[in-house]
Amino acid sequence: MFDNVNLNDFFQKLQEQMQEQDNKIYTAKSGGGLVEASVNGKFEVVDVKIDDSLLEDKESLQILLMSAINDAIKMAVEDKKAQALSMFGGMNLGQ
Repeated sequence: MFDNVNLNDFFQKLQEQMQEQDNKIYTAKSGGGLVEASVNGKFEVVDVKIDDSLLEDKESLQILLMSAINDAIKMAVEDKKAQALSMFGGMNLGQ
């Protein structure tokens, strides 16, 4: 089944790609750009930018902040899924 696959090479490539993805930054905006949130591949928030006009409107700020963070996390999750599928799709499992 794994005749044509060097598992050591595969796992080395997989580890390298995972480390690259952990360092990748995903940024999303909400409220027409009034709020911008960035997360890394570990799903940690690494940056938030808020337009000064929102500082007096706590409720709107909270909603827009949640939206931007959630969108950035979704981007990171989808990218990780796509990378995993491409890695496993590229394996020749003895076909």
